Amino acid sequence: MRLDGKVAVVTGAGRGLGRAYAEALAAAGASVVVNDVAGAEEVAAAVGGVAHSGAVGSAETAESLVETAVSAFGRLDVMVTNAGVLRDKVLWKMTDEDFDLVVETHLRGTFTCARAAAVRLREQGSGGRIIVVGSPAGQYGNFGQTNYAAAKAGVVAFARTWAMELGRAGVTVNAVVPTAWTAMTETIPLYAPLVGRDEFPREVRQEHALGPASDCAPLVVYLASEASSGVTGQALGIGGDRLSLYSHPAEVAFSLREGGWTADAIADAVRSFEPQPFGVRLPELDLS
Repeated sequence: MRLDGKVAVVTGAGRGLGRAYAEALAAAGASVVVNDVAGAEEVAAAVGGVAHSGAVGSAETAESLVETAVSAFGRLDVMVTNAGVLRDKVLWKMTDEDFDLVVETHLRGTFTCARAAAVRLREQGSGGRIIVVGSPAGQYGNFGQTNYAAAKAGVVAFARTWAMELGRAGVTVNAVVPTAWTAMTETIPLYAPLVGRDEFPREVRQEHALGPASDCAPLVVYLASEASSGVTGQALGIGGDRLSLYSHPAEVAFSLREGGWTADAIADAVRSFEPQPFGVRLPELDLS
C-alpha cells in the first residue's frame, strides 16, 4: 500500500507510537512533518522528513504545523494527532495542573491540529485524512486516569462528529485505539516478566493485544491511504496480533412507563437492567 505524493503531519512523533507512525508513513512513500517537544529532528532525519519542535495545544502551534507541511512539501493530506502526556493520580489526589496539562495536550491538541488541518484540506478541495488517537482507557475508563480517560473518550467523540462535518469535503476522520509495549507499559506489575524480552508470547500478542509500537503503524498507513476512503467515523483498535472495531455508545436496554417515571418506579425498572462493565479488563496471564 503506497502513499507516494502524500504529505502527513504526525504529532508526538519523537518516540514510541508516534515515531512508529512516522516511520511507517515515510516507508510507504509519504513526506512527513515530525512534531514533538524532543526528538523530532532525529526522527525527521531518519525518515527524510521535516522536523517541527513544540508542544501541541495552542492554535498557533497547530497552524504552524500545517504551514510547515505546505511550505516544505506544497500541500497537506494526512493529520495524525498522536501527541500526549500522562499525569496519573486518583481523583482525590489529582491537581488542577495535572488535569489541565493532559486535557490541553490530548483533547485541545487534537482539536486545534484537526481544525487547522480541516481548513487546509477544505481549501485544497481534494479530500484528506484526519487520524486521531484514542486509548482503551477512553473506551472503558481506567484507575488513576481521570484526566487521560476523559480526554481520550472525547477524542473518539471528535472522530464521530468530524466524520459528519467533513464528509462532503471528502475528508475521512477515524480514531486509532493502540495498545503497545512502551515505557508506561513496562511499569505495569502484570507485565514485569516481559521486561527485557525481545519477543512476546502468543497469548500476550493476541489476548492482551500487546507488542512493539511498530505493530500499530500499519493501521495508520491504511487509514491514510485511498484504500480506506469508505471508512470514516470509526474507532479501530490495534496491537500485537489483534485488530478490532469498537462499538459506538448505544442503548442496551430500556423500559417505558405511561405518564412518566417516579423514583420508586425507576428503582424497580433498573433491577431488570444488566449493569454494564467498566474499567480496562485483561485476561489473566501465566508468564512464569
